[in-house]
Amino acid sequence: MNHTVSIPHNDTRLEESRHKAIVFEDVAIEFEGKQVLSGISFELARGETKTLLGVAGSGKSTILKMALGLVKPDRGKIFVLGYEVTSMPEEELFDLRRKIGMVFQESALFDSLTVEENVAYRLIEEGYIPADEIRQRVIEALRFVELEHTLDLLPPELSGGMRRRVAIARAIITQPEVLLYDSPTAGLDPITSTRIIELIVKQRDIYKTSALMVTHRLQDAFIMASSYFDTEKNQMLPLAEGSKRDLHTTFLILREGKVIFDGTAHELVHSDNEYIREYIA
Repeated sequence: MNHTVSIPHNDTRLEESRHKAIVFEDVAIEFEGKQVLSGISFELARGETKTLLGVAGSGKSTILKMALGLVKPDRGKIFVLGYEVTSMPEEELFDLRRKIGMVFQESALFDSLTVEENVAYRLIEEGYIPADEIRQRVIEALRFVELEHTLDLLPPELSGGMRRRVAIARAIITQPEVLLYDSPTAGLDPITSTRIIELIVKQRDIYKTSALMVTHRLQDAFIMASSYFDTEKNQMLPLAEGSKRDLHTTFLILREGKVIFDGTAHELVHSDNEYIREYIA
């Protein structure tokens, strides 16, 4: 049975949050007595891609889990597509997650399932989509990541980069309104990493999907903030110097559980914060 989540129209804050993809308001959480996030507040606009940066253990992946409603904060509110996930029952969270695509670290594919079955998994779970429609959507998703020839292969037969691309296909097959990327280039060589970033830029520029991306690779974030996808040439190209094109890509840097930067690439490289200048050097 398909349940529908609804927004109470008498809650002004909820109404305002409908115009944002994700909103964190004074969010704090600790694990085993250790403060992981302390009063985190930020917004992800519709169509914006925000890259989350920070040293290991700074809470980046926890933010993604909170956006999915998998982890509840000790304090604060989180809104996703206008819904307050911090107060939603699990049944309604399940419905909301249909609007969210997640690319897990290390791909998290099922080794015993074919590429087609992995990509189709979420659609099959829906239980009411015809098999021929599912197959067509799988082919379209794999074509987007240029892997339509891998339908019958198993994940162990794929390279690391190909597995990440299949994971992206699985995330986008439901045509989500929000995408969450957890270190999508971790462990990959620079050439393969750039190819994954190109797919993320392609998704950003063609479908205008809102996205949060956790990464440890500063160069990936800067490539995204200085490149666009050319549909005619079918490739990512660097933005021309002096271009006024808005790539809707921003940075958020965490340090010791707090946001110390939230802004554009231009603002980042011109920051006078000593820690930030050392971090991006």
